[in-house]
Amino acid sequence: MSKSVGNSNRVVIALGGNALGNTPEEQIAKIRASAPVLLGVIEQGNEIIITHGNGPQVGMIQKAFSLAHTDDAAVPAMDLPECGAMSQGYIGYHLQQGLGVAMHKAYKRWHVATVVTQIEVDPDDPAFRSPTKPIGQFLSEKQMKDEQAAHPEMSFVEDSGRGWRRVVASPEPKKIVEAESILNLLDNEFIVIACGGGGIPVVREYSDKGAYKGVAAVIDKDMGGELLAEDCHADALILLTAVDHVAINFGKPDQQDLSELTADEAQGYADAGQFGKGSMEPKVRAAIKFVRSRPGRTCIIGSLEHAREAVSGTSGTRIHD
Repeated sequence: MSKSVGNSNRVVIALGGNALGNTPEEQIAKIRASAPVLLGVIEQGNEIIITHGNGPQVGMIQKAFSLAHTDDAAVPAMDLPECGAMSQGYIGYHLQQGLGVAMHKAYKRWHVATVVTQIEVDPDDPAFRSPTKPIGQFLSEKQMKDEQAAHPEMSFVEDSGRGWRRVVASPEPKKIVEAESILNLLDNEFIVIACGGGGIPVVREYSDKGAYKGVAAVIDKDMGGELLAEDCHADALILLTAVDHVAINFGKPDQQDLSELTADEAQGYADAGQFGKGSMEPKVRAAIKFVRSRPGRTCIIGSLEHAREAVSGTSGTRIHD
């Protein structure tokens, strides 16, 4: 059995894609189902900050604007930073409502706030020279060439015979612009929702007195959650996904579920290719970075359904230094 993260901890909880739906109705239902589990973590004596993925929601928002723009040129196309900001507000709104319903049923009077969160990235990050993250709808070759002619700065790739898609960079997150605002809310006993989808990537525009400017990129949501946990002085980071444990030899007859790992052991497994590149590996690498950032920190990877048990040490995979 793993150890509990303890009482009176500040905990960042990252909700995976399984916690949110693909339509507003589905999302509301899923959030309402998960809200009591999140409140259960608070009832154990912890202070929580919630972050979440936003891939399907950003795609839906961007597609809606793209189709509307195609139908009526007076409707503007909307680029990725703005779509990311809209998704943070849309998902945060549903989380606030879902948590509010759960609090009402439990006779609790906590406050909840969503912070639309920008994350500064390095404009010289090597990821900008080799964009690899597909976004948006599939295009025919003609549509792709038309888009490329209109926007020479955009890159496109052919995606497994299904059509062409735009690809953007996935740079490393460096700084949470709204960190002080988040900390002030936490100090005033708010449940805070922040860094949705890894945060909105921004860079300094020194030709405009150092103002921030959004860039078309995607920050890995697990690494964004890790930075949030560091900057909020969290004791624990909980990455919730569709499975109860991290496993080696996943999906094979000799699959082994892991209940506890040191950071060195986790890195060894990750470097050996034991974890899925687009699924479990980013979570494990975020966990390693977090637990090495300060002595005594813990990361737990587990399922949303058993989040409360993960915090108490009876479920999930606990990674420590």
